[in-house]
Amino acid sequence: MNQTEDNNKKVNSDTIFSSIFTDFEGRFKGRLGAVIPTKIFNASENAPISARYDCRIKAGYHKDIMRLLEEGMIVAVRNFKSKTENQKKTEDRTENSSDKRFTLLVISRIWPDHYGLRGLSDSTYYPMQFEVIEQSVMDWEGDDMSTMMIQLSTIPINYDLIIHEDDGSYEFAKGFSYPIIGDEAYLLNAETIRDMYNKKILEQLQKEKEKAKNGATLDINEQNIGIIKMFENSKEKIPIFVNYDNMIRYHFGIFSFTGGGKSNLLSNLLRKILLGSSDNKIVIFDISSEYPFLLMDIFNNSAIKSKIILESPIKNSDQFYISVVKPRDYEENENVRRSLAKIYDKGIVSHFIKPQDVTPTFHIILEQLYKLREESSNRPHYISAIGEIQRKIVEFIIQNELVEKDPINERFVQLLVTHALQAMEKFKVNEKSTLFGWAASLEYLINSIQKNDSKKSDDGFTTDQIINMIDGDTRLVCLSISDPYKIKDIVINISNEILRRRKRQFKVRPYVLFVFDEAQEFVADLSNSRGIDKECSQEVETLLRQGRKYGLGGCIATQRIAYLNTSALQQLHTYFVGTLPRPYDRNVVSSTFTIDQGILEKTLEFAPGEWLLSSYIATGIENIPIFIKADNSEKVLEEFLTK
Repeated sequence: MNQTEDNNKKVNSDTIFSSIFTDFEGRFKGRLGAVIPTKIFNASENAPISARYDCRIKAGYHKDIMRLLEEGMIVAVRNFKSKTENQKKTEDRTENSSDKRFTLLVISRIWPDHYGLRGLSDSTYYPMQFEVIEQSVMDWEGDDMSTMMIQLSTIPINYDLIIHEDDGSYEFAKGFSYPIIGDEAYLLNAETIRDMYNKKILEQLQKEKEKAKNGATLDINEQNIGIIKMFENSKEKIPIFVNYDNMIRYHFGIFSFTGGGKSNLLSNLLRKILLGSSDNKIVIFDISSEYPFLLMDIFNNSAIKSKIILESPIKNSDQFYISVVKPRDYEENENVRRSLAKIYDKGIVSHFIKPQDVTPTFHIILEQLYKLREESSNRPHYISAIGEIQRKIVEFIIQNELVEKDPINERFVQLLVTHALQAMEKFKVNEKSTLFGWAASLEYLINSIQKNDSKKSDDGFTTDQIINMIDGDTRLVCLSISDPYKIKDIVINISNEILRRRKRQFKVRPYVLFVFDEAQEFVADLSNSRGIDKECSQEVETLLRQGRKYGLGGCIATQRIAYLNTSALQQLHTYFVGTLPRPYDRNVVSSTFTIDQGILEKTLEFAPGEWLLSSYIATGIENIPIFIKADNSEKVLEEFLTK
């Protein structure tokens, strides 16, 4: 190859690199100084996860770089799978001979280093210590690379960047490759980051939009959940998108301490799920009674059929206003009062009722017969009569494609009465016996069924009616019930029945998202739970384990992750982590979701609305921690209230 070809190749390579990387106009020049294996000292179940290597990058000092560099940025360093120029010349040319391969690292810590300050110790002559310290202040304002540098601690994200120099394209390949110590470090620019996290998701959203029967009301470009916390000081805003369908179906969690913006983020995600699709449904178990306020624009949206179920009946809009929990800044806001009054006037606010007579299931009837069989063990003809009745019940269930958990109906009771009395006569059962009395009293079941069927929606909603509503065309159901026992009982019944129906129907669409805010109430740690707390936690865990096969998703939001059922947590494929001040909570997050402890420590510096996002399925690149700033839900409400 002659000199001209070498020069042309270098120009072409520089052009490609400048389209993928940034050096902040020549101010960033760094090299990989060391790859330090990390040591794991704690092997307990909830021990935090640490990356295998701490990769130290040393960069020349420039005062602007300390302002422009941010934790979370991605650095690329050439690795040993990338061929050198000498290798390319000596080897036969192949399809990939011009490819360059880089190990990708995420910046976890940045600090400036001063040669003079490093040489100081407590034993140094005191006046000299002060002189060096004072001099360093002036040094920081300059760009003297002989006495100062910038140190970066980075962690491998287990992806390689492969650049195809033939056509300038690039791709990301999963897996860790050992980087070349001493080689140059490159910062991925804003456009590459945008492509890395969003290109795949935007393509998926476009396909979903084309397949949808009815167009969503939210444009694809408006479906971002916020911006990536990179290049903020250089005034570049990179939106972050997620695949909402995958996030729903494979479950997600939101974890943050009080004041971190948990409800704000969740309400905004729910809003975009509803506006960005034409059929996805949401069921909110709202023990804090705050979502009628947080989603008041959706409840006022006539295009989205919704229902609010309260704990007790209310007579007017003023009572509804009082029952809804509002942020302190909105407690005396007249626009909020008017908006909630409109929701009430729409007739979508009702209350929960428990049926006076619960319709028995086929399982209950069969259980009654099993007990009668035990009591009649010394009367063979009684056992024969019971066996015949049991066979008729099983035949009815099979012929009508039902299961034992289904409630009985009037037609079944009429058949049961007929066959039971025929069996009494056929096998000569004594009229004074318990078995005969049971058969003769079966007609009372018809009255129980008729009473429950006569309940009108104006009188409130039973669990069965809420389930039918979810199965119908209602897209948003909010159960604002503060009684822990009552709402847990509803969770158990609804999640169990909806899952059972989906299994029986082999149904996946539409996706239904079950939202458990204040999740410590619903998904409690099983080792410390009893009674209905344990039953509810087990039921939610079952929903999360099995629901994804049938289009049923779950959202778990809490401020104390340490109190939760870890088996349920392990079903989550997407998670948003805010500030968690308690080390044990961070350790649980680290061990459950395999997030490096060093990355999690950064969350302690988060302001409200800032999150660490990671997903196995809903982001453009798998299981990579992304620092984001979420959109503010209150801004959406402010715009709605001032219309």
